[in-house]
Amino acid sequence: MIHSAQLQISERKKSNYARKLINNYERNLMLVSCAAIAAVATVLMCVFTIVPASSAFASTKSTNGLPPKGVIVTAFQQNWRSIAKECKETYGPEGVKYVQVSPPEDHIKGKAWWTSYQPVSYNLNSKLGTEAEFKNMITTCKAAKVGIIVDAVINHTTGAGNKDTVGVGGSKYDAANQSYPDAGYTKDDFHQIDKDIYTYRDAQVVWNYRLVGLLDLDTSKPHVQQILGNYFAKLLKMGVAGFRVDAVKHIAPNEMKAIKKAASEASGIKPENIWWMQETIGDSNGAKENQPDKYVGTGEVDEFEYSYRLRNYFSGSIDNLKHITDGLIPNKSAAIFVTNWDTERDNATSVLTYKDGKLYELANAFMLAYPYGTPNVYSGYKFSERDEGAPGATETSVPDASCGKDSKWQCTQRWTSIRGMIGFYNAVKDTKVTKWQDDESNNIAFSRGNKGFFAINNGDKQNDVKYDTDLSDGEYCNVYASKTCDKTVTISGGKVETTIPAHSAVALHIKAVKHFGNSGVVNKILLIFAAIFIALVVTLALRFKKGKDDFKNKSTNN
Repeated sequence: MIHSAQLQISERKKSNYARKLINNYERNLMLVSCAAIAAVATVLMCVFTIVPASSAFASTKSTNGLPPKGVIVTAFQQNWRSIAKECKETYGPEGVKYVQVSPPEDHIKGKAWWTSYQPVSYNLNSKLGTEAEFKNMITTCKAAKVGIIVDAVINHTTGAGNKDTVGVGGSKYDAANQSYPDAGYTKDDFHQIDKDIYTYRDAQVVWNYRLVGLLDLDTSKPHVQQILGNYFAKLLKMGVAGFRVDAVKHIAPNEMKAIKKAASEASGIKPENIWWMQETIGDSNGAKENQPDKYVGTGEVDEFEYSYRLRNYFSGSIDNLKHITDGLIPNKSAAIFVTNWDTERDNATSVLTYKDGKLYELANAFMLAYPYGTPNVYSGYKFSERDEGAPGATETSVPDASCGKDSKWQCTQRWTSIRGMIGFYNAVKDTKVTKWQDDESNNIAFSRGNKGFFAINNGDKQNDVKYDTDLSDGEYCNVYASKTCDKTVTISGGKVETTIPAHSAVALHIKAVKHFGNSGVVNKILLIFAAIFIALVVTLALRFKKGKDDFKNKSTNN
């Protein structure tokens, strides 16, 4: 009886001690867990202190009903199948916002590129594809988050001397009698002045005479405005995002406003929410009534002077780039480019083209790095004669574009520098230029707030540079020079110290980073916390082992 009571007391003591040991173990385990959580939280806090707060994506939503701004690539004379494919393979993945396509209207036959700019009706069957292929392109690109911008030819139809009677898509016409039944035009719909423009000092001549022999539509007439409005509306209803409107300088501003109103009434979209960029070539010696600033009331305008200045500065001193927008069309109204299909052929001495190699590449990079206007990257094809059509073009078709090594297509959108700068543009949207620096020796640098940094060496020799920047410390990918981040630049203490090769650039932004902060400091912090955590675990393990040994000894003694 007594022995039984002693055993119960002994078992009770063991049970109490075991419970105490378990409680102690649980308390130690909780302490280890808390220590681990605290260590991880501290490291994360350090990391988020290093990462700039503004690294959240900038909003791309439009605030005024127009489509949001973004990089445009002009896929000049490329057929609809090729563009649809490229939307899936390149444009969408690389962040291109819009693709500008050549005119989809039915047009005259011929291998030359300019046949696309002589419409015979507004039916959508052309040498670039059928209406079904055009619709599929819009749908495919939209699925890749890429909008389509249509080049619309509305000032004229064909040359007055054209002898054919059927367009590529089957539309009938008779240029001699100014009859275009499939478009809805008769002779009454054209200006009846049979002379070409002979001066640009008189706006009435520019508006009402023929441009290089093309039959000039009388866009002051409501009937013509209605036909054109219906054409725009048809494209908008198909899902087209916007337009580049050809030869707008040859249409009076009030007539452009009336055409846009007609498009609005036919589409149900407010005029101010129809996005178009108007080709208006400025001329300081020309009539004031048809200069670019007179058309900003109906949409954006092409700022050709921007491309002329790029040529001048990159051929001379790029230090002048800080003044490139002085006196130009306001930022929100400007559509810009380094070159297009007209200027690369007719004004090659005034603009940079693919034939200028690295200078052309750098000019495009600057356009995408500097906050002004709506940038348009031109992607055409190599040519030796002005009128030369697209590679492999026949009188009624253009074969699929290819971007192989020996292809004549430029495929600018696939260049490493252009891919990188499109990403740069998207990463730094809505920021201003800060910390502009130049050395008066063809080297410039600037930040885009705390989201990006860009520098150019336009000299003939490599340059060792040290620039200030608003970017946070870290190791960044040079997206101008590499698409795999195998070329990086480190920022430490708000300084960029690197070597820029001749005629090259450095482009860094917060969405292409190997790591933020000083790597040495970060590694030291992590090592310290790892050591503390290991020491804590070892200490608690020893305490647990000691408690377990005490329990065994106590049990043995009892």
